[in-house]
Formats: sequence, structure tokens, C-alpha cells
Amino acid sequence: HVERLAEDHANARYLAEGLQGLPGVSVATPQSNIVFVDLAADKPADTVTWLRERGVLATGLYNLRLVTHLGVGRSDIERALPILRDVLG
Repeated sequence: HVERLAEDHANARYLAEGLQGLPGVSVATPQSNIVFVDLAADKPADTVTWLRERGVLATGLYNLRLVTHLGVGRSDIERALPILRDVLG
């Protein structure tokens, strides 16, 4: 699915932009289809669990990793952003 990489990269940028400005959250500008999110130390350690329970998959503890790919389209990101903002904000 190499031909889709540009779409995945654009979706990652869209996701990162949607998380900008949350208190205690720093989002790196994606260089690929991976979005890295750094959380302040006062954020709950079970953030990944909270996200998973709401249908958003991420890895990490205070450095979250979110990935866009063939199975994650723009509509999925639009559904995930309010959940991410709620849990991370």
C-alpha cells in the first residue's frame, strides 16, 4: 500500500493539528504516519487504558504513539479527536 502513504501522512498531520493546544500535551509535527504525543507528568498513567476503553488505540505511558494506516481513515480520526481531547484535556 505504498501508494497510500501520502494519505496516511496527511491523516497524521490532521490528527496532530487536532491535538494542538491541550494543556500539558505536546504534539510533535509528524514526519510520517506516526504521531508522538508527550504528556505532562501530572497526566494519569492509565491514559492508554482510558483511550482503549473508548475505542482509541495508543501505546506508551507519558509519550504516546498514535499511528494512521490503511485501517484508520479521516472519519476514524474525526471520531477519535473528541475522545482524545476529553481524555488528554
